[in-house]
Formats: sequence, structure tokens, C-alpha cells
Amino acid sequence: MTQMTPDAPVRRQRAQVKVRTLRTDRWWLVPLFTFLGLSSFLVYGVWAIIDTSIFVDPYIAPFASPCLAEATCPEGARLFGWAPIGDWYTLSPGLLILALPGGFRLTCYYYRKSYYRSFWLSPPACAVQEPHGKYTGERRFPLIIQNVHRYFFYAAIVIGIVLAYDAILALVHKPLGLGSWILIANAVLINAYTLSCHSCRHITAGRLNHFSRHPLRYRAWTFVSKLNAKHQPLAWASMFSVMGADLYVRLVAKGIIAFPYA
Repeated sequence: MTQMTPDAPVRRQRAQVKVRTLRTDRWWLVPLFTFLGLSSFLVYGVWAIIDTSIFVDPYIAPFASPCLAEATCPEGARLFGWAPIGDWYTLSPGLLILALPGGFRLTCYYYRKSYYRSFWLSPPACAVQEPHGKYTGERRFPLIIQNVHRYFFYAAIVIGIVLAYDAILALVHKPLGLGSWILIANAVLINAYTLSCHSCRHITAGRLNHFSRHPLRYRAWTFVSKLNAKHQPLAWASMFSVMGADLYVRLVAKGIIAFPYA
């Protein structure tokens, strides 16, 4: 019978550290596809900021709504005809508002998991060793800024309402237009994703100790909880829907898409 020396467990532990994972499945596919998906969103966002084709009556590109700059927003694209930013501002109108929905997604609990794993490999997957030797969590700068997520949620609610208004306005003026229905679908997904947020669930009734004393808030909490269970698919669906809707409007504005009832 072989006798184990006192330092054998230590040697075994060191040997195991060198092994990144014992998984034999294609665990790397999920972080790879996540990396590609999020990267496509970032690349498109940069292009959308540069591109100026944001409006073709009655459609306005979601990445530029609400359009607040007088110099760079066509009159029909302004919310209620209101352009609080004067003609001194000549940059992309998207720069004025994209930080709000962008910040909401960046600090979202699900998206944190996604880009921590796909961009930072922290860790890349379950039961896979990460390359970082030190872990401090979200207790230090800059990751401690993730705590402002609930405030971005309030801003995202406003953006969702504006996108819903834009979609309804397009549907009223062009009910047979494909773009109207694309904007409607996008508004539904954007608002569903926003309401499925963990912060929304907490705000509705997450802090209550007695649901029976607050029946209306309990009903709201129940509804949001059902949406919250779909937070991950809603995050992806709304991300691609807003890119698709934005691209569609810009292609129509450029005259690239010009078929009947566009």
C-alpha cells in the first residue's frame, strides 16, 4: 500500500491548477458567439453615430431618437417638434442619447456576465479556469460603477416610451408600411427587455415584506418576474431588433430600399 507524503495534496493541487479545464465539450462556442454578437453591436453603433441618414417620413432611426439637436435633426424627426439643443451642436444626434440605453445595457446584470466571459474570460465558462490571477469583484473602480444600473434603468424607460411613440406615429401615418411594423416589433422588444430588468423587479415589490398589504404592487411584481425569467433571450432579441430597425430606416432614407410600402 502506497503511503501518501504530507506534501502530496499540495503537489496535486498545483498540478490541477495547470489544467485549464477537464471539460471535453465545445464550451468555447458560447463565449465565441457572444463575443461576435456583442462586437457586431458595438461596430454597428459606431457606424450609426457617423451615418447621417436618420429620418425618412414617418420613420426615424431608433439610434437617433429622441432627436434633440436643431442643426442635425430634420423637423419631422424632432419629438413634438422640440429641439432643445440649438444650432451650435453639429455632431451626430445619436451622441446625445445613446449613452443612456448604452449605459443600461452595459451595466445590465445579464450583459455583465456576457462580456465578462467573452471579452475578459473571467471566467470564459463554467468549470474553466480563468487566466487572471487576482479577482476583486465589483468592489473597486471601475467596476464599482456598475452599481448605477438602476439609474440607467430610469433613463431606459424614457427611451422605450419614446421609441413606442415613434412606432405608433409611423403606424398611424403609414399603416401598410413594412417599416411601421418593424418599429412596432422593436418597441415591444425594447420595452419588454427594459421591464424584465432585475432592477425593475426590485422596484415594483422586491423590497416588500408583506405582499398581502400591497396587492397592486404584488401583481406588478408577478408580471415583471415572468418577464425577468426571459431576460436573457429578450436581451439578445431586443439588441438585434434595434439594430435591424435602425438599419432598415437608414437604408430607406438612403433610397437603397425603395419597394412599395417600404
